[in-house]
Amino acid sequence: MNFALEWCGCGWYSVVARCCAHQMVPGMPQHEEDALILGKEKISKLLFKFALPAIAAMVASSLYNVIAGIFIASLGAFVIAGVGITMPFMNMAAAFGALVGVGASVVCSIYLGEKKYERARQVLCNLIILNLVLGVLFTVVGLVYLDPILVLLGASENTLQPAHEYMEIILAGNVFAHMYLGLNSVLRVSGYPTTAMNLTFLSVVINLALAPLLIFVCDMGVRGAAWATVIAQITCCVIQFYLFLKGDKVVYIEKDKFKPDLEIIKRSFFIGSPNFCTNAAACFVVILINNALLNYGGDLHVGAYTIVNRIGSMFFMIVLGFSQGMQPIVAYNFGAKQYDRMWQAFKLTLKCAFAVTIAGTLVCELFPALLTRMFVAPETPIDIELTNITITGFRILMMAFWIISIQVIGSNFLSSMNQPMKSLLLSLTRQLIILIPLILLLPRVWGIHGVWLSMPLSDVLSAICAACMIAHEWKKQHARVLLEAEM
Repeated sequence: MNFALEWCGCGWYSVVARCCAHQMVPGMPQHEEDALILGKEKISKLLFKFALPAIAAMVASSLYNVIAGIFIASLGAFVIAGVGITMPFMNMAAAFGALVGVGASVVCSIYLGEKKYERARQVLCNLIILNLVLGVLFTVVGLVYLDPILVLLGASENTLQPAHEYMEIILAGNVFAHMYLGLNSVLRVSGYPTTAMNLTFLSVVINLALAPLLIFVCDMGVRGAAWATVIAQITCCVIQFYLFLKGDKVVYIEKDKFKPDLEIIKRSFFIGSPNFCTNAAACFVVILINNALLNYGGDLHVGAYTIVNRIGSMFFMIVLGFSQGMQPIVAYNFGAKQYDRMWQAFKLTLKCAFAVTIAGTLVCELFPALLTRMFVAPETPIDIELTNITITGFRILMMAFWIISIQVIGSNFLSSMNQPMKSLLLSLTRQLIILIPLILLLPRVWGIHGVWLSMPLSDVLSAICAACMIAHEWKKQHARVLLEAEM
């Protein structure tokens, strides 16, 4: 199953953890060495300590997406399909935000590790400048060419109007979305992960409170859903700026630091570019999927895919949370050459991820009608047709969902071992290299069923590639350990 955007903030954990591991040198004070629990604490305890906050935040966001989808679906089948059309557009905006946010947060954390606090504060101010510039540019271009872009994404005469109404408001608040993601990344790396998590929760709560009020009570329809999202992001941005302006932290806003620094900008873009490429590729694939569903099936198939994707994302985000919890453990122990602990973390994370994806597969395969009726009440002929298509979509898309764990966990495992290109390659096999040919070829043979089948088939083939790559890595590292033992 293809998801529009994978979690893009987990790479910085690997960098920070590897830096900490390499700092364990002879002569380090005992109390500092004892603080580095990643190399000593029980693996299961470490995994849940690092994973649970990330899982909580991501599940909260996914839950909002599901509930918001229910609100939007109640406005009509073509409305939910129209909002589904806009997802690649929104995710591309988030990809640009990640290009700056992820890269700048890693650069900031490196300067903090080097105790260059002035430079860390300069990173924060440059992040604000870059997000402002990119956010405004994306908004202007998006609003000027909104309808042609939506048609390119797969909008039809039935879905263009709701997609336009929704995206027009989202784009107007795009700068705040960029700022929110970027500033939250810096909050995490500067020692306030709980605050960053709580801001995510706050965003979800505001969204859930405002969405039904604006959609139904104020009779704003799909525009109400968009305004709820923008208002939540603005609120969180105001709080973030308040926190960074207080000056009671290591990293805070200083007026004299608002000068573009070419070195910081180049390093931020370089570090953030793999995440951007991966997410941009995922957006491109979703555009292909939406267009294929529209051409071979129609608007209702796009709406059905939107519904299935929102439910599947809830389970997918839990897997990414475990993956994010694994990364600092693996990265630290890789740097410290404690390979047994590194593989223990990988195996335990994989078991947890498999438990989640198997549960997701069973829920969606056994109760597709119940899940569909959360979004659609089969009252009109169009609603009945959308219900039937969505039930079939659940059964096809989710039948191979249980196997994606090895690909997701394996990709982040390789990234933690300082092998970003292998990690990127593994990620792209599922999102790009395998899926695109299948989307282009299978519908020619099986029509609309070929579009739906291309996604689980891609999951299976990419999982096989991941298993082979991880097995090769295990053999290579095992041979290295044996060689070091003989020397």
